[in-house]
Amino acid sequence: MLTLGIEGTAHTVGVGIVDENANVLANELEMYRPPEGGIHPREAANHHAERVTPVIRKALEAAGVSIRDIGLVSFSRGPGLGPCLRTVATAARSLSMSLNVPLLGVNHCIAHLEIGIASTGCDDPVLLYASGGNTQVIALAEGRYRIFGETLDIGIGNMFDKLGRELGLGYYAGPAIERLALESDRYHELPYSVKGMDVAFSGIMTAAVALRRKGVPLPDICHSVQETCFAMLTEVTERAMAHIGKDQLLLGGGVVQNKRLREMARMMAEERGAEIFVPEPKLCIDNGAMIAWTGKVMHDAGIRSGIDGSRVDQRFRTDEVEVTWRRSAGIG
Repeated sequence: MLTLGIEGTAHTVGVGIVDENANVLANELEMYRPPEGGIHPREAANHHAERVTPVIRKALEAAGVSIRDIGLVSFSRGPGLGPCLRTVATAARSLSMSLNVPLLGVNHCIAHLEIGIASTGCDDPVLLYASGGNTQVIALAEGRYRIFGETLDIGIGNMFDKLGRELGLGYYAGPAIERLALESDRYHELPYSVKGMDVAFSGIMTAAVALRRKGVPLPDICHSVQETCFAMLTEVTERAMAHIGKDQLLLGGGVVQNKRLREMARMMAEERGAEIFVPEPKLCIDNGAMIAWTGKVMHDAGIRSGIDGSRVDQRFRTDEVEVTWRRSAGIG
């Protein structure tokens, strides 16, 4: 059976097609890029509504299959921006009904974890999930993916983007911050906001903007921001690994494409005698393949929802989902 998954929690509309063995046959996406400022949910949703059908066609062409070969449709049910979620849910419902195949809504955060497990070969990791809207440390415990640490304010990717606008770096500022950080090794002290197992980023952004107003060069600021934020993420991830006794670390989310974050996480894992796993870049960012694969493993575990159970949830918590498919594999 082939599964088609539609992602649409924020700026990306993506469509993936996977087979029974986690082979990604297609993983097409298009990203909404606002002319200025940040994401406006309604404008992003309009983009998704306009582009979802062409992206579905591209995915079918890339996979070399017919729409009639699809046996299951899954979609990102949340968390995310309400208008975007509703747009892709409507597309998924329509496709499911027209094909007369099952429909499953999946948790976006769990999808990052499941595609990471399937694509890297790890089996019971701690996930450091760092993206625009989400920053969490997740691991399986007692039948659910528990959140052992998370941001108390905004996701690290959103913080980078807001900081980028303040510093004149444009939107989707993460790559620009990474490039500028390589030009400096001068560290300026910033708030180190670790609170137990959780982190906070707003104060770091405010302090970084204040440094710029004092004339501190951009490369110094970017270097300092990265070193501070990534040290925080590495610390809480290590604490979670120690707390639950796991020796596998999985990275997921768009921000983990940053080479400095990967380096710090790798150093921590190696010092603990743990293994680190990183999916290929296109499986780290928001994508349809992760939605397709998660829908497939849920369906195999006997989970059903259909049209009646396909209502989206902007605040869909990772730990709300009973992870029966992992239990059937003897894990958790």
